[in-house]
Amino acid sequence: MNDTKAPATDRDLVLRALGQHQPSYSELMARHREAVFRVARHHTGDDGEAMDVTQETFISAFTSLNKFDVDRPFRAWLVRIAINKCRDWARRRAVRRLFRMAKPLGEATHVADEGQDPESAAISAREMAGISAAVAALPTNLKDPLILCRLEGMSMAEAAQVLGLSEKAVETRIYRARQKLSAILEG
Repeated sequence: MNDTKAPATDRDLVLRALGQHQPSYSELMARHREAVFRVARHHTGDDGEAMDVTQETFISAFTSLNKFDVDRPFRAWLVRIAINKCRDWARRRAVRRLFRMAKPLGEATHVADEGQDPESAAISAREMAGISAAVAALPTNLKDPLILCRLEGMSMAEAAQVLGLSEKAVETRIYRARQKLSAILEG
C-alpha cells in the first residue's frame, strides 16, 4: 500500500493562497514562472525586460487572486495576465521612444526624418539575432496565438479561451504569423 500524498493541484494551491498560506503562493509561482517568462521573452525579445514583465505578472495575479475562478485553469488565467502585461510594456516602450525623439517646439522646423530608408530596413531585417527577435517583431494579434500554441504547447482550444477568440481565428492567425515570420527571416 502506497501512502504517498499526491501533489496539490493549482486549484488547491489557489484556495490555500487565498487563506494567506505563503508556501502556496511560492509553489504556484515556482510551477508557472518559466512559462510566464517564456511568453514575456517572446514578446519583448529581451531577458531583462521579460523578467520585469514576469514579476509584474505575478504581482498582478496575486493581488487579483480573489477574482480568479477556481473552476478554470490557473495557467490560462496567468498567461492571459502575462500577455496583457506584455502589451502594456509595448505601449510604454512606444511612448518612451516617441519622447526620446521629441525636440523642443522651437527646433521643430529643423527636424530631419531620422527613419530608416528601405535599403537600411532590409539590411536590419537580415541581421535579426534569431527566431526570438523575429517572433517579438510580429504584430500582437499574430504573436499571441503563435506563442501560446507553438511555443508554449497549448491546444488551439486553450489558446482560443485565453485570447477570447474562436479556434478558427487562432488557426488563421498562426498561419499568418508563420507567413510573416518567413518573410522576416528571409529578409
